[in-house]
Amino acid sequence: MSQTAVSGGSEPEFKITSILVPLIAIITGIFMVILDTTAMNVALSKLVVDFKTDLPTIQWAVTGYMLASAAVIPLAGWLSDRFGAKNVFLTSVFLFTIASLLCATPNTAEMLIFFRILQGLGGGFVMPVAMAYVYRLSPPNKIGQVMGMLGVPILLAPAIGPILSGWLVEYHSWHWIFLINLPVGIFSLIFGLWKLPVVARKKVAGFDLPGMILGPIAFASLSYGISQGASGWTSDKALGGIIVGAVALIAFVIVELRTKIPLLELRVFKSFDFSFSIFIQWVIQFCMFGAIFLLPQFLQQARGYGAFDTGLTLFPQAIASGLMMPIGGYLFDRIGIRWLVVIGLTLVSGAIFQYSHLDLSTQRTDLILPLAMAGAGMGLMMMPINSHLIKKAPQDLVSRVTSLTSAMQQVISSFGVAIVVTILTSRVTTLITEQKLPVSSPADMQKSMLSVAPDAFGYTFTCMMIIAMCGVVLGLFLRRGKTEAHQETRADVALEGMH
Repeated sequence: MSQTAVSGGSEPEFKITSILVPLIAIITGIFMVILDTTAMNVALSKLVVDFKTDLPTIQWAVTGYMLASAAVIPLAGWLSDRFGAKNVFLTSVFLFTIASLLCATPNTAEMLIFFRILQGLGGGFVMPVAMAYVYRLSPPNKIGQVMGMLGVPILLAPAIGPILSGWLVEYHSWHWIFLINLPVGIFSLIFGLWKLPVVARKKVAGFDLPGMILGPIAFASLSYGISQGASGWTSDKALGGIIVGAVALIAFVIVELRTKIPLLELRVFKSFDFSFSIFIQWVIQFCMFGAIFLLPQFLQQARGYGAFDTGLTLFPQAIASGLMMPIGGYLFDRIGIRWLVVIGLTLVSGAIFQYSHLDLSTQRTDLILPLAMAGAGMGLMMMPINSHLIKKAPQDLVSRVTSLTSAMQQVISSFGVAIVVTILTSRVTTLITEQKLPVSSPADMQKSMLSVAPDAFGYTFTCMMIIAMCGVVLGLFLRRGKTEAHQETRADVALEGMH
């Protein structure tokens, strides 16, 4: 593992509070980026009216951000090694903050889309760089606790985002969903310059130009194609994105496996433990983001909730996540990953089972228990599985591994949402056909869709529950891991074998 300017791994008297001060700068930066990402979705309808445009056009303010973010994630590890994690993190926060200011100023949809792309270029670096940064600053026996604290904004921001943005858009102006980033970003920058320790740079022997071209193309194209699959897998946009992404990904894999100093260290997949763990992470990601996406759709489409009311309804999930994150990290340091995944996915499965029985009479109070279960399950396992993956990889490739896992999570999140929408849409069509409901006019179609909504959402939730339960079974086969010293030795041996 690279020597850093700060090292607490061998200090038995280390206290978790000693890392809290530099962690504040990282947490505020992450919180700002995730909050803005979720807040944007609520403002789309208002933006259509204000810019006198249509939804497909303004949707590019979301899509452009996603593509820019997915494109730069593969570069995060190399840039951190080359220029230093502190420099890259603070630069990305600065770019995101400046772009936020610009996003509040445009008078055309095209300018907003352009500024959102700039935001994505900054925001895409934040998560992978932050995770690698925190991991290197944490002593081996405290990784779970520290990463657990880092995870709080990751699950809290998506719940607060719709509430805050719904309130701002409804009672003030959409400009404020960007302007609120300014004080947060400035604070993160100033505090980071003051308190973030310097992690020593690594000597990067090569410049993987083919990887730097193919990686962004592959992950951005796949994310775009899969996201478009939500509205039709046979559409030109979906097929084009997936085909371009798949071809670029194959070429990228070939190039990276042949390059001595690759952009992303794909040879870590030779480790069965790593490959098996990352597959389970994908299952967790699919279930989590599918549930986070689908339940609000039920509340808004079937129950007629507004964005603000939906955010308030989902808030128990955020509270439970925030409370369980530090506990999950604490337990990870003591019992490993296996039972956290098993218990976490069991709780999520139980919550989704209750979601599958929702109907048009469901009230906000009926959702408190399942939301708390889902939040607790997510909080228990989300950051521990990330910590587990990093510990299973060669320790001097931490920044490359966080870039790899973040890039894959971007694709899996898009895939999860697209699959869920596909199942839901297909089920709605099937039920309308089977029940011979009227679809001759938009009003009839709307009425027919509303009548089959509970059954269609229930069916979709059931499919997700089955996947989550499969994840529970797979989680039983996760290895707890040996001592930290043994893990590092084994990782070093694995790295030598890779090269």
